[in-house]
Amino acid sequence: MRTDSFALRHIGPKAENLQEMLDTIGVESIEQLIYETIPDDIRLNNPLNLPKAMSENQYAEHIKKLSEKNKVFKTYIGLGYHQAILPAVIQRNVLENPGWYTAYTPYQAEIAQGRLEALLNFQTMVSDLTKMEIANASLLDESTAAAEAMALLHAVRDRKQKKNDVNKFFVSQQTLPQTISLMETRANFLGIDLVVGDHEKFDFSEDYFGVLVQYPGKFGQVFDYSEFIENCHNVGIKTAFAADILSLVKLQAPGELGVDAVVGTTQRFGIPLGYGGPHAAFFATKEEYKRNLPGRIIGLTKDLDGNNALRMALQTREQHIKRDKATSNICTAQVLLAVMAGMYAVYHGPEGLKYIANTVHSTTVALEDSLKKLGFEQLNSAYFDTLHVKADAAKLKEIAERNEINFYYPDAESACISINETTTLDDLNAIIAVFAELASKDQIEVSELPERTAIPTSLERKTDFLTHEVFNLYHSETELMRYIKKLERKDLSLNHSMISLGSCTMKLNAASEMLPLSNPQWGNLHPFVPVEQAEGYQTVLKELEHQLTEITGFAATSLQPNSGAQGEYAGLMVIRAYHEANGEGHRNVCLIPSSAHGTNPASAVMAGMKVVVTKASENGNIDVDDLREKALKHKDNLAALMVTYPSTHGVFESAIREITNIIHENGGQVYMDGANMNAQVGLTNPGRIGADVCHLNLHKTFAIPHGGGGPGVGPICVAEQLKPFLPGNPVIKTGGDQAIGAISSAPWGSALVCLISYGYIKMLGTGGLQKATEYAILNANYIKERLNGHYKTLYSGERGRAAHEMIIDCRPFKEKGIEVVDIAKRLIDYGFHAPTVSFPVAGTMMIEPTESESKAELDRFCDALISIRKEIEEVSAEDSNNVLKNAPHTIHMLTSDEWILPYSREKAAYPLDHLHDNKFWPSVRRVDEAFGDRNLMCTCPPTEEYAEA
Repeated sequence: MRTDSFALRHIGPKAENLQEMLDTIGVESIEQLIYETIPDDIRLNNPLNLPKAMSENQYAEHIKKLSEKNKVFKTYIGLGYHQAILPAVIQRNVLENPGWYTAYTPYQAEIAQGRLEALLNFQTMVSDLTKMEIANASLLDESTAAAEAMALLHAVRDRKQKKNDVNKFFVSQQTLPQTISLMETRANFLGIDLVVGDHEKFDFSEDYFGVLVQYPGKFGQVFDYSEFIENCHNVGIKTAFAADILSLVKLQAPGELGVDAVVGTTQRFGIPLGYGGPHAAFFATKEEYKRNLPGRIIGLTKDLDGNNALRMALQTREQHIKRDKATSNICTAQVLLAVMAGMYAVYHGPEGLKYIANTVHSTTVALEDSLKKLGFEQLNSAYFDTLHVKADAAKLKEIAERNEINFYYPDAESACISINETTTLDDLNAIIAVFAELASKDQIEVSELPERTAIPTSLERKTDFLTHEVFNLYHSETELMRYIKKLERKDLSLNHSMISLGSCTMKLNAASEMLPLSNPQWGNLHPFVPVEQAEGYQTVLKELEHQLTEITGFAATSLQPNSGAQGEYAGLMVIRAYHEANGEGHRNVCLIPSSAHGTNPASAVMAGMKVVVTKASENGNIDVDDLREKALKHKDNLAALMVTYPSTHGVFESAIREITNIIHENGGQVYMDGANMNAQVGLTNPGRIGADVCHLNLHKTFAIPHGGGGPGVGPICVAEQLKPFLPGNPVIKTGGDQAIGAISSAPWGSALVCLISYGYIKMLGTGGLQKATEYAILNANYIKERLNGHYKTLYSGERGRAAHEMIIDCRPFKEKGIEVVDIAKRLIDYGFHAPTVSFPVAGTMMIEPTESESKAELDRFCDALISIRKEIEEVSAEDSNNVLKNAPHTIHMLTSDEWILPYSREKAAYPLDHLHDNKFWPSVRRVDEAFGDRNLMCTCPPTEEYAEA
């Protein structure tokens, strides 16, 4: 065995298992299987043009050398990004722990209670600091959250405003530039007239339904918005704040001012800058708007024994229900980062956060005092951590960068300096020295911080926060380490067993790909530093763009979208821009197959398109005749087709090139959803099938971990004609020469985790990438054949093969009283996370094993499903007191003195022998979904209430 081959470590099945798997499938070779799976007319004629594979050791040396090309200056740029201190106990036990970063979104609540509790802590932290009634479990970034706030306030307009089509939204010019850009991108096709201006001159016209202001402003000024908000509410205008979360430790909470929504980022709560992300944004609002709140909400409910349990509440998967009527296309969060930010608050507690905020503020005050002594004018009358200083920007920049210091220069005559948690007295004196040189004066040394405050008494925070015991118990490293471990033990992750979620691709997140994320040379770079300081990042990002462009068969790539849903939206916006540039802006019809992922129609509506659904044939494929009919019907206004390939049903449809030709013949562009790219890489690609743009889920095909529900990255790859329209950024130039507006806050989105995909491609190389795809298809077809005779596979290709996933039909078991959810919960007793349940077909399971799983693990999974199938035969619809309906079984049940169930404890807990060696115990019994929605509780309740709830 070659110990220097990453492909051998990444791909699960071994050479000695291959023949048995091929025999089970009924083929002589992998080549035959691929021939029978993928239509011949879309196969690639040549291998991918990528460098040969690196070994893991070679890659470690390579990525370290690249990191050293990044110049990590002391950076005080601000603009929503601040260097923070990641406590080592959180770095080691969360960020670097596969028990946290390999977990999936907590749709199966019984095996996700740890993550759910950590997210409840996050929600409580946000609600406490903002003084709002309800918060979600994170969003993608601050700018996205601000755009979602605008959409929410538009959705909750009063009856009179809706009747009069009140559609103006005001944004203060003090708002972060990247946020304004993104909101402009979004507003255009939501029917919102976005007006940017001076909030101090706002006329409070009833033509406006909402406003957004920055708190503090982008240059650091802390405004007193109390009268402004009162005047807004007097005329029915709803208000949103974009707030700096650390400043809320010292500033009056927005909720006390009566605002309707508060958004921001928790990046400065211990999250590395990472050249822009990933970071967990927050969104808090009033209880009355809870059903319009985007993203996920964690709520308290009961399990079958009446004990407290946590779950995702309300509109958890609203896109799959509401589709083109959904209020948002957001289907993900930044769970791993939200967990880390929440743990930062748990570790420091209220007193620790006060110490940090006070130190940051006092350091800023000391800097102002020193700059005034040097003769500089400071423009902010009230501030938290940012000064706006009159100075010759060009001269200051030259001196500062020579001393390896970055400031923000909003114009030629001033600079902004944002102090952060890492700023020491030595750093402070280094800043002062730069200004002393600029003024040609002697250095002023600061030896202690002043007690003076620059926050008016009227704007000071006077209310408590983080009073719940979770924020007051774990302030030693020992205690926090044990608390994190306690939560981790409640969760099933890839470090325990296979997670075979169709459409989600839960593959190995190799340690060699993950390790660079802990390197401060990658972690401590601000996204708005001059690009010449980010040579390492620029090399990686440009090469990753090239790699993805080659893999997809396209002309260019943008890494900016920081989730799959954002990638969908970006791709459609690029298509719209292309049509407009051709004088065909009227093209607004988007054809979407009925089987499409729910975010597809939601994204299309957000992009201002009219959704027309095309039918599926009996075998689950796109009905080509219906598609042709609708394309012809709408040919004058056809903008795009959104298609997933292989299909959401797990099939390579042979008519795909006919389908793409129909769209092109009628003036449209083809958008391919890249959710299933894991079945294409090296064998076919979107360019080959005739698509014009696709988004890729780097957290699926390209090995970025799901992190319990985020981070994700959703770059778009485009054909030549769409290249000019790739998304831009208002601070750092990105995109094409006719770029659409910003899609995310940072120029290159979540750049830090792009290192993972870069490493994945580097270490697999051309041959390894193709082999990974082949083995993904091999593993799926192996499961399909092993389950044959026990479960019916709903859809297959023309030669009877699945792609990299398949759907098994569980609907016939209803005659036994068994629903698909019962099988999902019973799988927990066997130590497995359920496959994707009831999507895209209700009452089914979609199974995707990925190439990372060994034959032994595939067999354990198949044995579990076959055993469950036998259990189904043993039950009846008349008797619901059975092993499936009672699943999952907890250790509390098994160790109870009383056992009154009509089957043995052994059958409940150890239905297969191997479970005795490796048993996962769910911490709660089956949760009551409806109870949680009827009794929504989304923050940590007082301990006594929790006990009685």
